[in-house]
Amino acid sequence: MIMRENFNDFITRFSEGLSNLFHDDNNIDALSLERGLPDAVWDDIMGMQPLSVAIPEEFGGRGLHVSECLGVLAAASYESLPLSLTFGINIALFMEPLAKYGHEEIQKGIFDRFLNDKAMGGLMITEPDYGSDALNMQTQYTETENGYRIKGKKHWQGLTGMADYWIVAARKANPSGDLARDIDFFVTAENMPGQQIQVEKYFNNLGLYMIPYGLNTLDLEVPDNQRLQAPRTGIKMMLDILHRSRLQFPGMAMGFIRRMLDEALQHTDQRMVAGKKLAEMDSVRYQLSRIQAAYSLCSGMCARSSGMSGIDQELATRGMEANVMKALVTDLMQESAQICVQLNGSAGYKLDHVAGRGIVDSRPFQIFEGSNEMLYTQIAEGM
Repeated sequence: MIMRENFNDFITRFSEGLSNLFHDDNNIDALSLERGLPDAVWDDIMGMQPLSVAIPEEFGGRGLHVSECLGVLAAASYESLPLSLTFGINIALFMEPLAKYGHEEIQKGIFDRFLNDKAMGGLMITEPDYGSDALNMQTQYTETENGYRIKGKKHWQGLTGMADYWIVAARKANPSGDLARDIDFFVTAENMPGQQIQVEKYFNNLGLYMIPYGLNTLDLEVPDNQRLQAPRTGIKMMLDILHRSRLQFPGMAMGFIRRMLDEALQHTDQRMVAGKKLAEMDSVRYQLSRIQAAYSLCSGMCARSSGMSGIDQELATRGMEANVMKALVTDLMQESAQICVQLNGSAGYKLDHVAGRGIVDSRPFQIFEGSNEMLYTQIAEGM
């Protein structure tokens, strides 16, 4: 069984499988220019059960070890940053919250579908008028005889129209018509009557073509057991979820930065200018050292995150470290892509080149889950 397979064997098999799928069976450079991926490609990817790392052992998974989750994210981002983000959305924004806060009676059925039916899930917080200002979201819920009625609009959720499950954030509508200050979270299932989320339109996102984004309308009802169980307040639960997600950004960055380094090293070693290799020029060596430094920093972040961001840890009060990791490592991703393009010259300045595509695909990492400018401000104020 996959949960008993040694992780080194598991990740080697997964990495080789992705390489064969993207370079032998298909052309990843061509696929990356299309919106979405062909169903057959998704079936092959999910058939390797990469998300088993985020499923507890009692439900047939590998046990939700952070180091394994980061390993899968890194292996995926070496080949495709959008693929790694897809896994990151599933792991940090759906599967870990479900494992930590979900009712036991719904966990088994959902995790079974992730293992056996290649299901996926995401998180809905952001609204058209309330992005980073999540505490003022207008999506609301009321109690019904059998559960909760949820109404509102959400946008820019990764896997829009593609995910089978969603965790939706909403505020309680009081009898007076006002909305409660606290936030609650609910699991929705697209295969259940009355729980479908309607996609109003899809966005033409600048990069990350593999992942659909759009505007969603919510008017649905869920039973009692699909409300996540907050130990104290919903706001602290939201912070715990978001901080855990930010602390796992280094996993997505790890493989991506290593790919930028490998591409830059290979090109500068082979490219001859005025009778000598590019890699022999001091200015080029300096640029290469910048990517190498980013790789070392990211490695340290992965090690740190592996030891302190499991679901057994309470991360609501760990905003300083989470914000530092997310903001710094995403800046390093963008810088590494920019350097790789520069060193590859005109060849790198193409959307079907991994470096050129890397600039566009890594740019939104500096924006979503808290823009870096906002996070650096919070870090400064915290210090």
